[in-house]
Amino acid sequence: MEFTIEKDAFVRALQKIQGIVERRNTMPILSNVLIEALDDSLTLTATDLEVGMKSRYQAKVYANGKITISAKKLYEIIRELPDEQIKFSTRDNDWVDISCGKAKFNIVGLSPDEFPSFPKIDEKGFISLDSVTLARMIEQTSYSICHDETKYNLNGILFKVSDENDERLLRLVATDGHRLCVAEQVIESSSFDILDKGVIFPKKGIFELKKLCDEEISDIKLGFIDNSVAIVKGNTTVVMRLVDGEFPDYKRVVPVGNDKEIIIGKELFLHSLKRMAILSSEKFKGIKFEITNNFMEISSSNPELGEAREELEVKYSGDKITTRFNARYLIDVLNVVTSDDITLLLKDEMSPAILKQADSDNFLSVIMPMRL
Repeated sequence: MEFTIEKDAFVRALQKIQGIVERRNTMPILSNVLIEALDDSLTLTATDLEVGMKSRYQAKVYANGKITISAKKLYEIIRELPDEQIKFSTRDNDWVDISCGKAKFNIVGLSPDEFPSFPKIDEKGFISLDSVTLARMIEQTSYSICHDETKYNLNGILFKVSDENDERLLRLVATDGHRLCVAEQVIESSSFDILDKGVIFPKKGIFELKKLCDEEISDIKLGFIDNSVAIVKGNTTVVMRLVDGEFPDYKRVVPVGNDKEIIIGKELFLHSLKRMAILSSEKFKGIKFEITNNFMEISSSNPELGEAREELEVKYSGDKITTRFNARYLIDVLNVVTSDDITLLLKDEMSPAILKQADSDNFLSVIMPMRL
């Protein structure tokens, strides 16, 4: 195999698969990237057997072939080479020669025959989603993914489609048991029954999907193969194994009867919470809220550091409410909402709160309170 490629293009290609490759050395081949040169294109494939990525790039190919090589080491080498054209070739016993300017590397790879096969993808019947919209939905839910691996059915985001008011709605849902987030968007008809039942995208795959969405503005295509989902965008395909578990009925978590409505400016609320959170710690992380007519007092108390309080103007009329929440959970929500104002819906001091965007119904978050 022999090809030449511009350094910038090769660096971007290798950087893209760094989050995929297996780093625990359970199978050495999974730490490698499969490089295939054919005609005028170069294909890079990486997998950890749970999430796989395959991307195609333009290159000047002099001899077809393939090899696997350490993805991390190759990336480190290529990144430090001069900004010139790179020559890449293989020889006997899986040795690789890399040259750029006056720099030369000779490194050993592994036989491509040992590399896991990547499924063949037929895009027929795939659904298309706007990448900007999907990125926004992932951003609004991914921080609530549970990181406790014993709760494997919560280690990802639920993708579910339902028919409501003559529209097809795609919902993304995540929860860690203390908070729940739901983002939704109207989509075109879906031909996949599996989405009507709901599927759980794994945590690692979700973050790779988010990076793919952020690369450029174009549609993302989704399809399902057995117990995996295939995602296609431009010259890149990602295949991830779905989480084998049942996601809890999130609609039962959303409280009813939260009739105390508080409207507050997002930036005002966010920066006040950040100030109050300065005194919080893992042991003392609760922020107290006292809400009366058109005023909200936020206070933080830490016996080891001191206390702080701040009064904010809000839109509210009703009985006094006193409650306490983890400031971090509220800050996470405020960091991802897009409206200028936030609607906070409360019932009583020990009931979950609902946070919504004041100008839209396409997102909500449920947060459990802390004891006063």
